[in-house]
Amino acid sequence: MVVANWYLWRRLFRDTTAGPGRVRRAGAGLIAGGWALFVGAMIAERADAPFWLQRTLAWPGFLWLALALYLLLAVVAGELVRPLLRRLLDRRRPAGTAGTGVRRTEPEPEPEPATVGGPPDKPRSTPRPEPDTDPASAPEQRPEPTRRLFVSRVVAGAAAAAAVGTVGYGTYGVLRGPGVKRITVPLAKLPRAAHGFRIAVVSDIHLSPVLGRGFARKVVDTINSTQPDLIAVVGDLVDGSVANLGPAAAPLAGLRARHGAYFVTGNHEYYSGAGQWIDEVRRLGLLPLENARTELPYFDLAGVNDIAGESEGQGPDFARALGDRDRARACVLLAHQPVQIDEAVEHGVDLQLSGHTHGGQLWPGNLVAAAANPTLAGLERHGDTQLYVSRGAGAWGPPTRVGAPSDITVVELASLRA
Repeated sequence: MVVANWYLWRRLFRDTTAGPGRVRRAGAGLIAGGWALFVGAMIAERADAPFWLQRTLAWPGFLWLALALYLLLAVVAGELVRPLLRRLLDRRRPAGTAGTGVRRTEPEPEPEPATVGGPPDKPRSTPRPEPDTDPASAPEQRPEPTRRLFVSRVVAGAAAAAAVGTVGYGTYGVLRGPGVKRITVPLAKLPRAAHGFRIAVVSDIHLSPVLGRGFARKVVDTINSTQPDLIAVVGDLVDGSVANLGPAAAPLAGLRARHGAYFVTGNHEYYSGAGQWIDEVRRLGLLPLENARTELPYFDLAGVNDIAGESEGQGPDFARALGDRDRARACVLLAHQPVQIDEAVEHGVDLQLSGHTHGGQLWPGNLVAAAANPTLAGLERHGDTQLYVSRGAGAWGPPTRVGAPSDITVVELASLRA
């Protein structure tokens, strides 16, 4: 981290200035201050500091995290452009001046004296003064920015513009609310009467000091607009306590579906007081599935706790949720993390609905998330079980997404008998 931030300061501030001064000091203060705000936001959230303080630190602190990432990527990409710019400047400079950093003027030759009458005298050679090669001693020289300084300013300016534009657009994409994605999933055991059954899947809303009540209202309105038969909230609803975020979650009471709204815990619920949040979502009208199963008219709906609950003795229990069910019936499982798919396969689950990955959230984070999960996003088959992973509706940390737009997915079940 120290090396990366020193490199940022060098390329953005030291290499773009002619010498020490206020710009370099301001650049060092900006970088150090940004990281201080981020660390402060993390500490305030974990220590359950006053909520006004969490909100004050969260916005600039978490946005700095995203901005620093894309500044670093842009500056590294600029290293490829730097030699090309230098070459282009060399071609456009007059011969003999490339790389000098100054513009030199040649002295005009003195005219020879004219002769009046008679044959001209034998011409006398007048020595032409040699141009002064010392730039500092030539009064006719006009200093200009060196090639290196010019190139550094162009690259740094382009990198800053690219990073700010990327983070700005990615933040706008989150704050305007998730889009709707629709997929059709055929299930061999699904009866004909259930053909076209719609499940609205929403994960990773991440209500927080940044994403509050207004964001929750957008999520609820988007879900209700799809007119689902059932709503599945598959974990990571919040990043904070009920005391602080209870008002932000209140719009969830407006969720509407013919067969109800169901909830399973994600890892972040266990960082925020899972027991209190389970009671709160139940009060809001959602039905928590804590290693439990309910038999709907056409299929079984089951849910397991998140792996993070193991530290509190409340981890996933597939045997309890699925052990005694009738395997002739289709089964849909709500499980926050895709890595839980192996046990779902063992218990004969037909479809697992998950979240957790955010689709990577900030490119190139998708490479890391893909390496840690069996499915990054979308629908894939694992043995006889299909796994669908949502990219999620909100965002953790920076309210920013790049290359992984947020979504609410309407999963339409299809019967092979229809």
